[in-house]
Amino acid sequence: MTQTPAAPSVAVAVVSWNTRELLAACLRSLASDAEAGRAEVWVVDNASSDGSPDMVEAEFPWVRLVRSAENLGFGRAVNLVSRSTRAAWVAAANSDIRLDPETLSVLIEAGARDPAAGVVAPMLVLRDGTIQPSLQPFPTLLDAVLLRLRIYRLSRRIGRRLYLRAYRDPAEGGHIDWAAGAFLLIRREAFDRVGGFDEDQWLYAEDLDLAWRLSRSGWRTRYEPRAVVHHEESAATRAVWGEALTAKWLGATYSWMARRQGMAKVRSLAGFNVAMSMIEWIAYSLLARASSSPRWPRNKARARVAVGLHRLGLRPREELLDDR
Repeated sequence: MTQTPAAPSVAVAVVSWNTRELLAACLRSLASDAEAGRAEVWVVDNASSDGSPDMVEAEFPWVRLVRSAENLGFGRAVNLVSRSTRAAWVAAANSDIRLDPETLSVLIEAGARDPAAGVVAPMLVLRDGTIQPSLQPFPTLLDAVLLRLRIYRLSRRIGRRLYLRAYRDPAEGGHIDWAAGAFLLIRREAFDRVGGFDEDQWLYAEDLDLAWRLSRSGWRTRYEPRAVVHHEESAATRAVWGEALTAKWLGATYSWMARRQGMAKVRSLAGFNVAMSMIEWIAYSLLARASSSPRWPRNKARARVAVGLHRLGLRPREELLDDR
């Protein structure tokens, strides 16, 4: 009697927008998992104009292609794939990533060993070989105080709480608050329980929001450094936003806080960050006058930019809620 092949355990949802060559490299890195029957690979193309969907259709016939007539954003695109499959795991992926050969297997195995893990996140490695600081705490005023006043220098435990590189070995796995969503393996049961990605969080903070809602439902995010994903960070968004990219990311984060945690927490965090940045700007201005070192003018310029960035969190509520 012929046995029916087991269904793939992972549905990989690659969200693409005008990153044709990077998308091709991403799909090549997933080919072995598809051939092994471990993964079904989807590409949701968000109305690219660079020929990406035609390339997928011609060169990767084993990929399930969705040609969207509009830019759905990241969360809506992943949700679309999730609703189209019943795989035990959903992998949300940018198109600017490449997996090492055993990465997906390692992530699945790590999730199987940890039934509390709703998300398993890999180590992200940037183009220059450095490890991306992808692990983050949930944003709070207390953590901002610990960071901006450098209180972490008094305690290694505080430095670890803030996920600072000097205090936490990137090769150390375990439970974390949340991880950057370039590639995340998400347990189907957990994903469905919280309703998937919030489609109102259209650009940035989707990963933060999902991890936060999962944590409130009793699930954890696990970091698995044995799984390596190479990341061409912000390949699509930088082409659109350029130097404004940081402002878009921070604005979306403050918008997320306004929706999920209330205006009082947004105002307190943004106000503190503005005040600290202004103090730093004044201090660096004085040091720049007293010294010929180029260090102080650079720091002064960065502090001035930070003042403007954190003022995004002090905008009227209506403007904040629109910035997502």
